[in-house]
Amino acid sequence: MTTLGDLVLKVRSKNAGPFWVTIDVFCDDPAVYDRLTRNLSTDRVAALYRTAPDTLKRFDIPDLRVIKFSLPRPVIQGSASDRDMHGAQYAALLEELAID
Repeated sequence: MTTLGDLVLKVRSKNAGPFWVTIDVFCDDPAVYDRLTRNLSTDRVAALYRTAPDTLKRFDIPDLRVIKFSLPRPVIQGSASDRDMHGAQYAALLEELAID
């Protein structure tokens, strides 16, 4: 089984304010970037993070070979129930996603 993390240069997630998290997928190979833009659906990523597909924002940036996802945080950053203040753990989920 091939995971997204096996194919790409890096997956990074970070805080994008108190209400959003952003996840960047950096591809060093143009063929991998093309493969992911065709086969990694926004709906599948939304399901992975248990968010509604219409709230997940996707940005394909071909010049940089980067796919960027932004999604609402499940809880406000810094609140008592926030378990990932910086949004850093979101990358691990996407790295482990199986890719056909």
